[in-house]
Amino acid sequence: MFENLESTCLQQYPKFEILFCIAEETDQALTVVEELIQKYPQVDAKVIVGEEIVGPNPKVNNLMRAYKSAKYDILWVLDSNVLVDPGTLARAVDALQTPPKPGKRPIGLVHHVPFAHVRERSFGSRVEGAFLNTNHAKMYIALNILAFDSCVTGKSSMYRRSDIERVNADLKAKPLPPLDEPARAVGSRKGYGMAAFGKFMAEDNMIGMAVWHELGLRHDLSCDIAENAIGRMTFMDYVWRRVRWIRVRKKMVLAATVLEPFTESVVVGLLTAWAVRYFVGLPMWLFLLTHFSIWFIMDLDIQTALAGQPIPKSEQWQFFLAWWTRELCTLPIWVVAIVGSTVVWRGRKYKILANGEAMKVDDQSSRKGRRDNYEPLSQGP
Repeated sequence: MFENLESTCLQQYPKFEILFCIAEETDQALTVVEELIQKYPQVDAKVIVGEEIVGPNPKVNNLMRAYKSAKYDILWVLDSNVLVDPGTLARAVDALQTPPKPGKRPIGLVHHVPFAHVRERSFGSRVEGAFLNTNHAKMYIALNILAFDSCVTGKSSMYRRSDIERVNADLKAKPLPPLDEPARAVGSRKGYGMAAFGKFMAEDNMIGMAVWHELGLRHDLSCDIAENAIGRMTFMDYVWRRVRWIRVRKKMVLAATVLEPFTESVVVGLLTAWAVRYFVGLPMWLFLLTHFSIWFIMDLDIQTALAGQPIPKSEQWQFFLAWWTRELCTLPIWVVAIVGSTVVWRGRKYKILANGEAMKVDDQSSRKGRRDNYEPLSQGP
């Protein structure tokens, strides 16, 4: 964690403020943050301890006080298990402030591709890493290049607070404010601003959709990556994490979620192999062998491109096994996820309602062996 948070202090930008958001004084991250503040006295940084409860989403609750007290309008929300290059802030700000080309909408949000750095060598962690660095990255980049709609994860995202203050998550277009309208105090407009997203499980995607649909602003996918540290996970940790987010997506974008299996190697391979055998007579085993070989090579190329280097020889077999496990388990996980609406997140059970809103089912720990040790200990800066 120290290295991740330290990367924010090392940003090469003339003027910025860091607000480390910690929900409780008992969080072990507090000691790390205090050590960082002492190590970098020249950095304008402080820690904010305590939540403002605006909904069931703990990340939004944790961000609220910093959101209101931040000195500057441009906000960069970065999870505590993410490490970034020293030039990431400067490049993101440049992208956000770049004037639009003729016929193009202005940019309202800048985000980064999450890249998994597997620090714990448990099998579940390796499968999670194989997923994030191949299938997830591939689809994330493709959807943002095509730009049919918003597609944002909240590991690292930048936007203007003044824009967030104009949205309320109803995804209906908002008129531009009059030029002579006096500035409002942050959070003074009920139902608008960051607090409006506290009722959603996937607040990051909803913020992106609100910026896109309500304000008519597009997104920019930065050239930098958000290096996401993956802690110890069992295989079942991985399974229930995927189930959770499929159930959230099902409520937010049902059509896309239903079609997801048809973008996966196993379903595409089997359907195409059957069709080729039927029309051409080519044996299914021969087509599938070629199909999966090409698919793996493409995914391996994506992993290598994001990492900037090939997978070390000592880890290639582990990656291959994790990749195959991910591919073979995708359809069973999807089937389990598509028939339910409850999820366990950070030890609490929630029911996912329409549009991705979350309702807490109980206040007791519901872990039942589903550990979330790979989640950030705290959110910020």
